[in-house]
Amino acid sequence: MNPVQNDILYLLHIPPPVYGYSIIGKQIKESTLINAAFRGRYINLILSRKVHVHGKAGLVKTIRFVKIWFQLLGKLVHRRPVLCYYALTTTGSCFHKDVFLTILLRIFRVKIVYHIHTKGIKEVSGKKLNHLLYRFIFKNTSVILLSEHLYHDIESYVSEDHVYYCPNGIKDYEPSAALIALPENRAFNILFFSNLVEDKGVFVLVEACSILKNKGYSFQCDFVGGEGDISEKRFNEVIQENGLKDQVKYLGTRHGRLKEMAFEQADIFVLPSRSDYFPLVILEAMQHNLPVITVYEGGIPDMIDEGRTGFLLSSYDDAGTLADRIERLMFDPVLRKQMGENGRTKYEGNFTLPIFEQKLLDILQEVINK
Repeated sequence: MNPVQNDILYLLHIPPPVYGYSIIGKQIKESTLINAAFRGRYINLILSRKVHVHGKAGLVKTIRFVKIWFQLLGKLVHRRPVLCYYALTTTGSCFHKDVFLTILLRIFRVKIVYHIHTKGIKEVSGKKLNHLLYRFIFKNTSVILLSEHLYHDIESYVSEDHVYYCPNGIKDYEPSAALIALPENRAFNILFFSNLVEDKGVFVLVEACSILKNKGYSFQCDFVGGEGDISEKRFNEVIQENGLKDQVKYLGTRHGRLKEMAFEQADIFVLPSRSDYFPLVILEAMQHNLPVITVYEGGIPDMIDEGRTGFLLSSYDDAGTLADRIERLMFDPVLRKQMGENGRTKYEGNFTLPIFEQKLLDILQEVINK
């Protein structure tokens, strides 16, 4: 059975739950540009609709995976695609699931391009089984990475001539004409917008807030996002223990206009995460003219220019340095404004949705023609 020209089978993640590469998956599925160029069929790889169980094994997830396997089999039997776009999970139980799907694609001799949104291969490839699986997974395939900074993670398995780079991009927001004017004497506002996951640096920022409070500074730090491995109850207990109930608030999830208001009312955006490699939320902060304080991790150095659009921390758990950077922006409104404007300019030139869609389309076409 010969593959159908321009027929692409997309194996990707589509919300819920909402996280970086599920948003990217949704954007690809809904892209007018990409769908006009290719005849696309889609399989949603998400096994859990809750963030705090994402990546963990379980009976329900096993049943869902079996359904996905048979769904893939059915699509391959019906029509072999010219290419499979695969949003690969690179570690953990979800990676082993992906191995079984890859075996099926190999049986049907389907050309594969992986789109990798995470890292961790180099860290776990020391185990012989993992090493053998990675060799099998990546043999005779192409790979899309978010940044050149991430190539070292796969360099043992994929040559550079089979690697493409496609930074994430997101749709621009529409500023509200009805935004309430902010009082001039309001407290300095720090925004953390992500799920309550410890690796995101939640408690590192809390510790930095404690340092700022002990210096006598007036500020408000808002945590916005769903519960992850940190529950709302545990978060509030830590806030109470640190005497920060008047300075730090957990606001839960925010969508639509409430989400935009959280960004519009913030003075700076902080994400001291060690588990994000090209976080979309940083792009959202740049859209909103916010200086960003984050960590030198993954592809983030491609997003944030140190001292120009924000600050890059060398270590994610250095609360003292984080507090120092917040303090500097707190008392330098001119620098805040300039950094925010620089970030907005960089977003417009590199990370819009049309730029992302065109880049991905070009890559898919090149892989097909290779």
